[in-house]
Amino acid sequence: MTVTEAPNVARAVETSDKVASHLHPTPSYDLADHPVPTGREEIWRFTPIKRLGGILEGEASDAHLTWETDLPEGVTLRQITAEEARALGESLPADRPSALAVANAGGAMLLDVPAELELDTPVVVRLRGSSADDLVWGHLVVRVGNHAKVAVVLEHAGSARYAASTSFLVGDGAQVSAVTIQDWDDDAVHLGRDAIRVGRDAAVRHSAISFGGLVRLNTEVVYDGPGGEAELLGLYFADAGQHLEHRLFVDHNAPRTRSNVDYKGALQGEDAHAVWVGDVLIRKVAEGIETYESNRNLVLTDGCRADSVPNLEIETGEIEGAGHASTTGRFDDQQLFYLQSRGIEEDEARRLVVHGFFADIIKKIGVPALEERLMATVEAELEKNVGARPGAGA
Repeated sequence: MTVTEAPNVARAVETSDKVASHLHPTPSYDLADHPVPTGREEIWRFTPIKRLGGILEGEASDAHLTWETDLPEGVTLRQITAEEARALGESLPADRPSALAVANAGGAMLLDVPAELELDTPVVVRLRGSSADDLVWGHLVVRVGNHAKVAVVLEHAGSARYAASTSFLVGDGAQVSAVTIQDWDDDAVHLGRDAIRVGRDAAVRHSAISFGGLVRLNTEVVYDGPGGEAELLGLYFADAGQHLEHRLFVDHNAPRTRSNVDYKGALQGEDAHAVWVGDVLIRKVAEGIETYESNRNLVLTDGCRADSVPNLEIETGEIEGAGHASTTGRFDDQQLFYLQSRGIEEDEARRLVVHGFFADIIKKIGVPALEERLMATVEAELEKNVGARPGAGA
């Protein structure tokens, strides 16, 4: 392998191994490399393209989301040009929505956490849209300096047609918890891409939480050196007619790296649809790595559909371990019977089962201020179908 240096960015590792994942097109800023999808492409076949509100056509727009921030001392947020974002070493767009976002946003916002800074309170950025008629392009770079320790929370709410490219540049030895919350109104559309570069011996926990709107979120991880660790967590709750899609790509391009993926989702109501596609690529140079990915779906009513597709692409056998698991099932009647036999009403029993299903994911997120709020949101979702009979599966 060779190491190249870029200004103001942690060392980037390039390898002679050019094997590309069959599930991910070659990253590029050039829109010609990301043609308008027809829906027949492997990476688009689950997405309801006709419901995206014309985002993929790439119309120019001056509309913006409203930003509110809680920035602890030492953390800064400022606007930079698209050229400056490239110079920082952001990840190249990997699909049409992220390429359009970079091309049309008119620059990027840089959230900067300096080296060595350790924060006890999270950095919070609240983004709110005012109308589904607004087409908004977002471009954000989060740079975390070497050996910093920080939690970053991005909250999305309101309504808009929103496409965004977000890059997390995590320096050597840093510890980062990144949380993205999609709690949009029902008419919102969010096509997002979170690209994470993990520095040498750095640890990143990324949590994707989706409750509202039509959401398609890509999360990607690449390593800038040996010893990096990435934990990717997810929680989603799809209601009637709602589409929530999460796609993950972990590129083990450096030796002795680690990754763990754990996503859980619940579905209820007619035509509720959840999609999870996980892909881990283990390149020839990635000796001594360890990875595991898991997705579990809980179907609460009839008429739901959950698509869960785990993938492993392995180019070397010199690894510590690799595996995946995927389950989709209806409500457990035995659990309900057990609770009801002890005098607990059915609706309360169902609430307790779902509470237990999600509780471990919420605790893993590692931002205590969010735990109670997220569980309250889960329980509010359950109230939408109180008394509904469990279905036979997806």
